[in-house]
Formats: sequence, C-alpha cells, structure tokens
Amino acid sequence: MASFPPRVNEKEIVRSRTIGELLAPAAPFDKKCGRENWTVAFAPDGSYFAWSQGHRTVKLVPWSQCLKNFLLHGTKNITNSSGLRLSRQNSDGGQKNKPREHIIDCGDIVWSLAFGSSVPEKQSRCVNIEWHRFRFGQDQLLLATGLNSGCIKIWDVYTGKLLLNLVDHTEVVRDLTFAPDGSLILVSASRDKTLRVWDLKDDGNMMKVLRGHQNWVYSCAFSPDSSMLCSVGASKAVFLWDMDKYTMIRKLEGHHHDVVACDFSPDGALLATASYDTRVYIWDPHTGAILMEFGHLFPPPTPIFAGGANDRWVRSVSFSHDGLHVASLADDKMVRFWRIDEDYPVQVAPLSNGLCCAFSTDGSVLAAGTHDGSVYFWATPRQVPSLQHLCRMSIRRVMPTQEVRELPVPSRVLEFLSYRL
Repeated sequence: MASFPPRVNEKEIVRSRTIGELLAPAAPFDKKCGRENWTVAFAPDGSYFAWSQGHRTVKLVPWSQCLKNFLLHGTKNITNSSGLRLSRQNSDGGQKNKPREHIIDCGDIVWSLAFGSSVPEKQSRCVNIEWHRFRFGQDQLLLATGLNSGCIKIWDVYTGKLLLNLVDHTEVVRDLTFAPDGSLILVSASRDKTLRVWDLKDDGNMMKVLRGHQNWVYSCAFSPDSSMLCSVGASKAVFLWDMDKYTMIRKLEGHHHDVVACDFSPDGALLATASYDTRVYIWDPHTGAILMEFGHLFPPPTPIFAGGANDRWVRSVSFSHDGLHVASLADDKMVRFWRIDEDYPVQVAPLSNGLCCAFSTDGSVLAAGTHDGSVYFWATPRQVPSLQHLCRMSIRRVMPTQEVRELPVPSRVLEFLSYRL
C-alpha cells in the first residue's frame, strides 16, 4: 500500500515550509481525552484566529500579531508563554475593535467553532430589518462554540463576553457555519441527526430544523452566495439543501464510508468532501457529478475495505481562497496540498494526529489542529492562476452549471468556462 500513485515519486514532491506552531499548555493532571482540537477558524476579515486548546478552553488571538510572534520568536511557541502575552479582554469601549487576545472558558468540551460577521463579504440579502440585540451594519464580530452538551454559546470577539446560549440540540454539536452574506444566520450540525438554523439578528431564534440524516451529522458548509448548504455525516451521507426554501436539493452518492468534512470553492462551482474511505471528492454541486478524486491510498481500496478500518482515514478538507488549491489531512501523518486539476499532491507536510485544517483568509497559510490541542501552520502553494481559471472563477461566481451550458457562445468557449473531468 502506498500514499501516492505509482507514477509519482514521493521524494520529488515539494515539502511545505513551516510557519509556526501554537502548542497547548500541558499539565500533569490533563486527561488524554478531551484535549482534542476539533476545529480551527479564521475570522472573515482575517483579524483573528481561534482554536480549542482542549477540554473547555478556546483561545482567540489577533492573527497579525500571531504571525509577527512567529517571526520574532521562531516557529515553536507555547500559547501561555509570558513573552507572547497580548492585551487581554478588559478593554475600554473606545478600543473595542482593536484586536485583543482572549481565553474563553466555555464550560464544556468544545467540538466546533465558527466566526460570524455582520459586515457582509457580499451584498446582504437582508433589508429593512428591525434589530434586537445585534444591529445590522455595525462591525459585529461573533464567535460561536458548539459544545459536548448540545449547547451553542455565542461570544463577542472584541470583548470575550458571552452574548447568547442556544439550547435545542440533544447531543454533541459537531460543526457550525455562518452564512457568508452577513445576515448572521448560523447553521449547526449535531450527533442528534439534525441541522438547525438560527437567526442571531432575532436574538438567536431557531428558524428551522433540517432533517434527513439517518445518523450523526459531522460537518456543514454554506455556498459563497449563502443559497446552498452542504451537510455530511455517517453512513456515506452528502446532502445539499436550498437555504431559501429549507428543502433538500439532492443527495450525492459516491463515498463508501462516513463523510466527515466538506467545503465549497470560492466561486461556488465546486464542492470538496472528505471521507474515511481514504478519498476526497470534488463535485459539481449543481449536477451531482464527481469531477475529481484525490486518493490517499494506492492501489485504491475496494468498497468493502474502504468502508472499514484503515490507516488513511481523511479527517478534514479545505478549499483555498484562490479556488485552485485544496488541502486535506489524513491519518497517515501527512497534510496534502492539491491542485483541482491534478490527481496527486503538489505539496505535503508531516503532521501526526491531525484532526482539522483551514486556510487563512488570504489563503497564504494553512492551520491544522491536533489531538493534543496544538496548532501547526504552513505556507501554502503560491502559483499564478491560468487565464482559464480566472475566467471560470469570474463567471461561475454568478452562474450555476446549467446557465453556463445554455450560454449562446461557441462550444469551445463553453468547454473553456466549464470544470470537467
């Protein structure tokens, strides 16, 4: 069994450059379980980085200061080192928006994190809204934490203060995602087999329960225009939801084991899913077609073997903001960086006991969390995108697959603008 296709020489694959490490503080009474870092997250504006240090603690650090510390102190840093201590949360109102470090005690094991901002990445769909606790249009940056008890806690990132408790799930909240349109709509995925839609502009009112999963829901992700949601879970489940009507669009079939992570490309034309079957699939979410397969075990395992235990379970997947690269993290102690048009990794990095990964807002850094509550950072592949990729990204941001196919242009132009096998 090999980690790369036979035609690929592993020694020739570029090794990613290490940017830094944030090592969780160790204590002699720490339990072996409960320290896992299940989620890492970057704020939409790139101002903050957040991760779970284990047990019930979440650390919030200004991202620019974190990068500066790596340059000043080297790559290895203990997160509670006095030399790296930044301003803490007791700030006056005049400095509310100045990035400050916070250590948040969530009161329970933290399984998921998500940043939400009332400043839209795109033009918001929300107009003439009567606000309650949150005022739309203000610079409101929130952090949602999903807990072992099923509770979701909403925090003010600038002050570190608890704003809301959302209580309706009956089991672990495995993932959280905010709509990118600035509407402060939050979706939670839980082991209770449901997804729940929360309206934070209405003081956290639960708007809808999405049912369809027959087993645990592991992860969920919004499309960039907030119109579509992908949810993945146990029993090979990959579901797409219409977030205007709150109905299921389709179920994507192809994986042979639990599907544990998903992410949309920045133009919304592609969807990446990661599974314990050793594979990452790149889908066209508008047609349900599999466009690319990224394998982590060669020769590829048969469906029976892929559906069982192996040492290549893929734990996480993330799309870069350039739309050209995808990162995956597997149990074979390796992080892989892929191009969407190549079936082998263009860069790799070593990582033991990895659980999650995410690209920074500008796509220049990948962060990965581990079983012991630490975080590791690498420089990502930087390549000049082709004219074709730029054209595809531009048109696919505003057109789904069906509309592109119906454009009154020559067939060669349609091929140029389409993502294909």
